[in-house]
Amino acid sequence: MLPGPMTRRQVRWVDQWATGTLGARAEILMENAGRCAAAAAEDLVRAVAEPRVAVLAGSGNNAGDGFVVARHLRIRNIAADVYLLGDRDKFSGEALMNLRLCERLLGPVREVRGRSAGDLAALWRPYDLLVDALGGTGITGALRGDLAAGVQAANATGLPILAIDIPTGMDCDTGAAPGPVIRARQTITFVARKLGFDAAGAAEFTGKVTVADIGIPVQDVPEPE
Repeated sequence: MLPGPMTRRQVRWVDQWATGTLGARAEILMENAGRCAAAAAEDLVRAVAEPRVAVLAGSGNNAGDGFVVARHLRIRNIAADVYLLGDRDKFSGEALMNLRLCERLLGPVREVRGRSAGDLAALWRPYDLLVDALGGTGITGALRGDLAAGVQAANATGLPILAIDIPTGMDCDTGAAPGPVIRARQTITFVARKLGFDAAGAAEFTGKVTVADIGIPVQDVPEPE
């Protein structure tokens, strides 16, 4: 498979091939992704004395990556708090495992569902960096509810934002922004660039794009069946 840019379908196929054909453990892939993202976050706050980072988590695997980020920031002696805008009862598998690990190490995540964008922005302004782990490549259409409020609040803080894999609210395939979209200082994406990153105007949301290796040689992945 070419190293990118990749569509949503190709991204899903890489995960399926890695876990199903290669036998890679999903939690190891998540660990690799989160560790790479934590290193990127560390670089963004390197010039700040005693930096504080807020990890904004939604649901699913993107949030799972965020939980890993928070843990690895702690390893780097960087203070990190996790704010959960998703439903914790919906977590399963490796995302649930990393939520539990994160809470055992850092204490309970801060559940902020149902808060207004204004309240969330006020809550997050004291930080030095926000990590966008709200939603991943699977999102299509305009954001609503807590995710929309979270994205609007994050942008309103004026703080630098590191987006994990894709800025939440951007369509992976088209780069379209039908509703609120994270405006990231940097996007750390996994395996390959996403097709939508090359759309006109997409750089306004992605910022600098860095491709991280999560342990899968993309050149060996066959084309989707």
